[in-house]
Amino acid sequence: MTGDALTLQEMQGVCWIVLVFLTLGSFFLVSVSFAWSVLAGGVISNISFLVSQKDIKGFVESVTSYPELEGREAKAKEGQKGYLLKFWLRIAIIGVVLLLLIKSGVVNIFGLILGLSTVVLAVTFISLDVIRRYYSSGRR
Repeated sequence: MTGDALTLQEMQGVCWIVLVFLTLGSFFLVSVSFAWSVLAGGVISNISFLVSQKDIKGFVESVTSYPELEGREAKAKEGQKGYLLKFWLRIAIIGVVLLLLIKSGVVNIFGLILGLSTVVLAVTFISLDVIRRYYSSGRR
């Protein structure tokens, strides 16, 4: 981590590390099919997070590139529509992929849910680490 702040790239790395641990743990503690399901859900979750991160970054950069307030406001309204369209399209694609995986019967539902929770678990671990560092530094 760079200093006290965690970059989005580092957070993405933590998400992939969490997925590796969840997948390996599932493989050794549960079964191969459960581990496959965790991996499938985690890949979907992490790719969605990556795409979302790029969309938000692109939106913010496009809006802030205008020096005058009127230009930023117009670009923000235009960009908001594009961002929302991409967001709902991504949700629909994820829904179709999940439907196909579940209908095909190749995934364990609970493993898939665990994998889909990868980003949430990574954010939780990062938050707990930030709290731990805050209190261990003597600040209160």
